[in-house]
Parts: sequence; C-alpha cells; structure tokens
Amino acid sequence: MGAKKYRTVMLIDDNEIDNLINQKMIESASVTENIYTHTGAKSAIEFLKNMEKLDVAEKVLPDVIFLDIDMPLMDGFQFLDEFEKLSSVAKNKCRIVMLTSSINPQDFNRSKQYSNVKLYLNKPLSHESILKLEV
Repeated sequence: MGAKKYRTVMLIDDNEIDNLINQKMIESASVTENIYTHTGAKSAIEFLKNMEKLDVAEKVLPDVIFLDIDMPLMDGFQFLDEFEKLSSVAKNKCRIVMLTSSINPQDFNRSKQYSNVKLYLNKPLSHESILKLEV
C-alpha cells in the first residue's frame, strides 16, 4: 500500500449520519491517515484556532476540510468568514471542499468568493469523487 494522499481530513456537518457515511467512504478509499469530525462549525473553528497555536500545527492541521453549508449556530459561510481570520499557516495548509445538499446556484457562486474553497461537491461523497479529489 502506498502513502496516503492526505495526512488528515476534517468533516464538518451538523448531521451525524452524514458525517458517519462520509467518514466510512473516506476510510474505504484509503486516502488519509486521520479523520476529524465536527458536528458544528463553531467547534471546528475553535479546534483549528487551537491547533494553529501549536508548534506542530503543520502536522495536525487538516489538509482537506469537507464543509457543509446549512448548519445551525454557524453555517458554512460564517465558518469561511472565521477561517479567513486564521493564520497563514492554517490558510496555506487547509483546502476546503464544500460538501452540501444545496443545489442553490447562489451558494455555489458565493463559495467561489473564498480563495480556500477549492471544490464544490454534492452529498454524499462517493468512492469515485474521493479518489478523483485533487485539491
């Protein structure tokens, strides 16, 4: 077995079932060593803020963040606004994939305004979409 494509990925979705399904899909595709899951954008941004303060930030920050849009308390776009305030270490390391059930073209167009959003995918993740992932 070759090296993993990504050291760490993060799933942010308020739907625990979606997180579980996506986690299993990522695990079966064998593209990462570690998967962090968060059921809220607020806890995820706090986690990233804490990680970027560590000397090992480069090793523990996720390479890819799969981000849902429609969540309570803090939605995906509010997360992105907070993400923009993080250090350059975090912003250079983490690439964001919007993973959503939204088919609203406004959401897709709005996601393009964020330089860290590299891809916009519809739920759920498929084995093929994970293997084809290039971010």
